[in-house]
Order: sequence, then C-alpha cells, then structure tokens
Amino acid sequence: MLKGFKDFLMRGNVVDLAVAVVIGAAFTSIVTAFTNGLIKPLINAIGGSDAAQGLGFRILGPNGSTFMDFGGVINAAINFVIVAAVVYFLIVLPVKHLQERRKRGQETGPSEPTDTELLTEIRDLLRAQANGSSRSGD
Repeated sequence: MLKGFKDFLMRGNVVDLAVAVVIGAAFTSIVTAFTNGLIKPLINAIGGSDAAQGLGFRILGPNGSTFMDFGGVINAAINFVIVAAVVYFLIVLPVKHLQERRKRGQETGPSEPTDTELLTEIRDLLRAQANGSSRSGD
C-alpha cells in the first residue's frame, strides 16, 4: 500500500499540483507581508509626487484615482521573483534530482508485476474459486 502511495506521489502532475498550491496559498501571503512591510517603504522613499502614496505620480493633479503607482508594480514583481525562487529551489530542484536518480537506476520507480507474480495471483484466485464452488455444491 505504501509503495503505491509513493508511486502516486512521484508522478509529475502531483508535483505540479503541489507547486501550484504553495504558490497560490500560504507562501504568497508571507512574501507579500515581507515586501509590503520592508521593501515597499524603501521603494517609496525614493520619491514621487506624494511620499505618502509612494513612487509614482498623478496624471491629473487633484484627482487621486489617477495616481500611477510604480512602487506597487515593482513590489509585485519582487513578490513574484521571491516566491518563484523559493518554490524552484525547495520543490522543483529536489524532485528533478530524485527523478534523475530514478533514471540512472539508483532508485526504483513504479514497478510492474512480473509474469510469475501475475500467474501466481491467477492460480490463487482460481484455487479460491474452485474451493468456493465445491463447498457450495455439498
């Protein structure tokens, strides 16, 4: 049972799903908090038309909704790079390394039953079926 579970986990699509969950859920919020709390104030300190709004400018002076926020875009790009780097180095590289070891034969992958195992299983099933039918005929 555990071998089948291991084979299931080592399929490529399960690893892709795990990567998507990590990127989409937990880790993104941690990185966003880091960049909003530490990186964005540094970007905003560089300047802009209003230091409270950050790095950017207003297209129409009195209209606050026309503010072009370059700091927010830079912050989002930094978020993406940090999340992608962590996922790559902590998930993708180790799985690639494991798959390469399997290809070289150092670790066995999902195994198919041998002919002998299949014939033994068929024999046992036929024997059990024959024993069951002889009992019901008694």
